[in-house]
Amino acid sequence: MDPKRIAENFEGKTIFITGSTGFLAKVLVEKIRRVQPNVKKLFLLIRASSDRSIEQRLDHEIVDTELFRVLRDKWGENFASIISSKVIPISCDISHENLGITSTELRDVMWREVDFIVNSAATTRFDERYDVALDINTFGAMHISNFAKKCSKLKLLLHISTGHILEKSLHMGETLEGAKASYLDIKAEKKLVEETKTTLQALNMIEKELTSTLKDLGIERLYTFLLLLLEMKAA
Repeated sequence: MDPKRIAENFEGKTIFITGSTGFLAKVLVEKIRRVQPNVKKLFLLIRASSDRSIEQRLDHEIVDTELFRVLRDKWGENFASIISSKVIPISCDISHENLGITSTELRDVMWREVDFIVNSAATTRFDERYDVALDINTFGAMHISNFAKKCSKLKLLLHISTGHILEKSLHMGETLEGAKASYLDIKAEKKLVEETKTTLQALNMIEKELTSTLKDLGIERLYTFLLLLLEMKAA
């Protein structure tokens, strides 16, 4: 598709981007603000850290970076006001229902206004704690999907994955042709994690040991899934 036509599709539209402090999301935000000045809003999902608010993370980790130098040079002293007029940080977490957005007013506004959702929130560590990986990469994707279903104007939900590439887009509720989901029960995996954590905590494990054990569990489950996939492929 012609890049100019893509930019035109964002005119007057509201876009919700998760994983906003990550590399891909930052590039996307800068690109949209540069090629489509008439975008309506950019809602950016940002989690507050122990030492920075979402506004501080927006400034320090996104708009104050070298990536936005072209726009800073272009807009000069108006840069901050132009950015803040369209870019809206949202304190939320995809590992929770409704993405952790506690304000019903804000949720209603997003459900009415959001036209596009780009989900790039993920943990990309291959030795991640299994509980963390499940909460973000599995249940996080489910929560994003559930949130998207409530967006009355939604035109596209784009999920960025390091694990799978589709040659064609899918409609909401559609699955891959011939796909079988019976090999993975995410509720059972969630129960396994919760029971494991309860057992480990009862042993008064220190945090370092708890983390190491949950990482080992993640690697063990990964090998199990890979073997199941190989068996399915061979069948």
